[in-house]
This record gives sequence, structure tokens and C-alpha cells, in this order.
Amino acid sequence: MSSVRTPDPNPGWLSDIALDETRSRVPILYVEGIPVRVDATGRVEHVGLLLRGSATTGAMNRTFVSGRVMHGESVRDALLRNLEKDLGPTAFPQLPTTIVPFTVAEYFPLPGVTPLHDPRQHAVALVHVVPVTGDCAPRQDALELTWLTPEDAASPEMLAELEGGRGSLLKQALAHVGALP
Repeated sequence: MSSVRTPDPNPGWLSDIALDETRSRVPILYVEGIPVRVDATGRVEHVGLLLRGSATTGAMNRTFVSGRVMHGESVRDALLRNLEKDLGPTAFPQLPTTIVPFTVAEYFPLPGVTPLHDPRQHAVALVHVVPVTGDCAPRQDALELTWLTPEDAASPEMLAELEGGRGSLLKQALAHVGALP
């Protein structure tokens, strides 16, 4: 007699055990989004940074919207899903017409290979600057979202608070949109 199983509602996800095994063998694809508020001419007025507790160090760090791309999921859908997951359903992100990232970031488990470090894995992230127009209410594991002027976001103190070397990515993002002070 065969048993009937309920289909997995998220077939693109790996179990925790399978994810750990996969992370130890292959790079994992992520999307990262840096939320911004822009004026009527498209100039960046504020940058949104999430405050989270680090699972690896237990410290409080600033970070971006970030998440894996699931098997069978488009980059656009993954970016939108992770923006909604981290910023809430009323953030109203304005995804670009082209999904080409402003940079590709590579995180290594061993420190010093690149400025970006993730002790859990070798990861590749497609990084986007995404204007949001709605109300943002952090969800999931984010404690708060702080809106900073580009000048404040680019301060050495704030850049040092960014997890895994993301301060270098934030400077690249601000330069990309013409907002690096």
C-alpha cells in the first residue's frame, strides 16, 4: 500500500540539513536590495538599513534586504519576495525595468579573500538599489529599518556597522546612484 504525501508548498527550499550540506559544496545565489527613498527627480534622499542580530556572532549589525533565490524562481521574483519579507507588504518597491544588478558580490567563508565575508558559505549576490514608496515595517528577523541620508550612511561609523563587509557595497551603491558624498 502506498502512502499519499502532501506536496511541499515550497519545493524550491532545502531542508536545514540539505542546505548546510549544499553550502559546504557549492556557492549559493542570493539577491540583495538596498532600499532608498528618492525625490521627484530620482535623486536618492535616504538609504534604508536593517538592524539585525547576527546568527553567527550574536552582535547587532546593519545589513541590507537579502535572501536566496529559490530553484525555479526568477531573480525579479526573488528580489520582490525578499523585499516584501524584510520590509513588509506595504513598502511598494519600484523594481527596475531591467533586473541587471549594479554589482555582483561574492562572499567567502574564509576572511580576507574579498572584503565580503560570510562564515556559513560561499555566496554570490546580485545587488540592487531599489526605490520604495510605501510604509516599511521590518518583518522576519529584522528589528528595525533606519532611514539615513547618504552622508550619514557613508560615515565611517555606519559603514563599520554593516555585516560581513557590506560597507564596501554600500559605498559602491551610493557611487552608482551618484549619491556618494
